[in-house]
Amino acid sequence: MASSWRSQSAGSTSSGKGRPAYKAWVAVPVLVSGEWSSTRAEPAKSLYAMVPEVEAMPGVIDAGIWIGYVWGDDRRNQGVVMVYGDDKAQVEAGAKKLAQKFWDVRRQFTLEAPGHPLEKCLDLALASDKKPFFISDMGDNPGGGGSGEVTWTLAQVLKRPELQSPNGKSLLYCSIPGSEMVEAARKAGVDGHAEGYVGAMTDNAYEPPVWLSGTVIYVSPVQDQNQVSESPYRRRSDIAIIKTGSIYVVVGTSSPTPNLEGTGIDPREMDIVMVKQGYLVNQWYNMKADWVMALTRGGVDQDFKSIPYKNIVRPMFPLDPDMPDPELNVIFVPSAKHLYGR
Repeated sequence: MASSWRSQSAGSTSSGKGRPAYKAWVAVPVLVSGEWSSTRAEPAKSLYAMVPEVEAMPGVIDAGIWIGYVWGDDRRNQGVVMVYGDDKAQVEAGAKKLAQKFWDVRRQFTLEAPGHPLEKCLDLALASDKKPFFISDMGDNPGGGGSGEVTWTLAQVLKRPELQSPNGKSLLYCSIPGSEMVEAARKAGVDGHAEGYVGAMTDNAYEPPVWLSGTVIYVSPVQDQNQVSESPYRRRSDIAIIKTGSIYVVVGTSSPTPNLEGTGIDPREMDIVMVKQGYLVNQWYNMKADWVMALTRGGVDQDFKSIPYKNIVRPMFPLDPDMPDPELNVIFVPSAKHLYGR
């Protein structure tokens, strides 16, 4: 996974106490998403491995690589390297080293898993004998800034003829908001029939709300007042699991990692698991038998070359693939030591 900052003081001749005297900043005109720069894969794996090497240089305290946010349109949006320390020459050398490596590997950035249009991903999953076969619904990844309620992918999945029979390959879809559907599931009860609209209640730019009709496999109980007063991070989401054909849809949350404990659904037993993520979190990554990344629609669509940028600094790779090599100037950020006296 792409990390934006790593730090350590081991190996530095500086004490690490107080504020470092020098802060070096280097703009690297590269703008890719986290899905294209996962540290599980090259070149990001080796690139980020250089961070502790720079931090071990005498006089260097901290070093970091910032990958930028590809869906943002702002002048500051680009790759950045920063190095902090008390030895100016070493800080400058470390920043230059990291920035140059960042630029040199720019053409090697790629998706961590094979990326295809949704239809091809479904074709591959349905033809595979590996289970669970994971498909990333990348375009609406809430962890990357998507709303989590785009129904474009779910609408396509529901149309697949291979999944419309209860005896077809099982597919677990995580997840789609739909509070009214959860209430309908409560009224119907487990094994009852429920139907209603889900998703796209506010984010309907790509697809309107989807009409979901099926059997209630699970519905969370009504929460008592003690549960409601707890932190939302401690209590289970208000969800229902609806089966239509051989598709199991988790409704009521935008989380791509819903708590399925006690629902009777084990993702490991599913043929296909589709999640609203880009690169998989460890929970899913360690479970997968195979994995593809679907180029789906949504607020964090991976077709970022088509984003109509107006404010970012150009040229920028890969938007301008034949741009000349940049100077990668090291700029020292003024210290705030005079403001704090230490």
